[in-house]
Amino acid sequence: MILALSLLACTYDNDKATDLEGQAQADVKTYVAEQLGSVADAAVAIQDAAPQPDADGWGTGETAGMEAPWGEARDGYERVEAAIAVLFPDLDVTTDQRYDYFIANGPDDDLFDNEGVTGDHAIERIVWADRIPADVVAYESSLPYYSPAAFPSNEADATEFHDELCQGFVDDTASMEDQFSPLALDSAAAFRGVISSMSEQYEKVNLASTGQDESRYAQRTLADMRANLAGGQAIYAAFQPWLLTVDGGDTLDADITDGQATVVAAYDNIDGDAIPAVPADWNPDDPSEEDLATPYGQLWTLLSGEVDPADPTSLVASMTSAADLLGIPEI
Repeated sequence: MILALSLLACTYDNDKATDLEGQAQADVKTYVAEQLGSVADAAVAIQDAAPQPDADGWGTGETAGMEAPWGEARDGYERVEAAIAVLFPDLDVTTDQRYDYFIANGPDDDLFDNEGVTGDHAIERIVWADRIPADVVAYESSLPYYSPAAFPSNEADATEFHDELCQGFVDDTASMEDQFSPLALDSAAAFRGVISSMSEQYEKVNLASTGQDESRYAQRTLADMRANLAGGQAIYAAFQPWLLTVDGGDTLDADITDGQATVVAAYDNIDGDAIPAVPADWNPDDPSEEDLATPYGQLWTLLSGEVDPADPTSLVASMTSAADLLGIPEI
């Protein structure tokens, strides 16, 4: 009788875990679908806001209408990139890769078509062409196949920007939304993806020291990071009820939520959308006490600790332990 009751309890626990995992996957699926829809809508809005083609191309101030929808596209994508990049690796490249990646093996002499350099950062590079920071220009101009960013200078270029580069972004984001709809989202892609995206927060701050950070033309990389973290919190929240049913899960949950809150507070303490200014003599291998005391140094220090998998108290280590405890396989 005792054995029978034990087996019954075990079956019940397994069924409950399966139900909770299924609910987590369903909740994440809904969240990701909503964000992909917002990205696709924003892509259309960017294209609609492009200046009308005319003989002398664009002038200063004419690109302002594209800035807000471009930011909305970035926010939506960053919230869910961790969960979908593994599902759509090719579309992740065409919609979200950086300029240096695209020109690694050859030049892109036409900025406005949908070949070579494409996606949201190709659009960003053109929209903010008259305001690109000097350190970004210095970095990119050192690349073998560099072409300076520029506005369309004639009607043909402006038409090409609207009909080809923007249309390509519209098509790719719509394709991602359509392809995602029938897919089953597994726990590994969702939960382990969030862990990976947390590690990328530190990478983005590191890259800022050389002008290589992601949304570098618009100086909006910190906004990307805020959206990325918000998406990670939403996805983790879907798995939280399941984790809390497992022995030791409550402790890990407290560590994870505290870690997320610490990073959110650090981001909120910084004004604006850009990563804080990097000290002129910054050395990531041996930063000085003075440089570590700057807003940039404080952010770098915080994130380097929170993403350290060897530190059992870090956010990444706690999330990895939670994934292991739940039996979520690695990607």
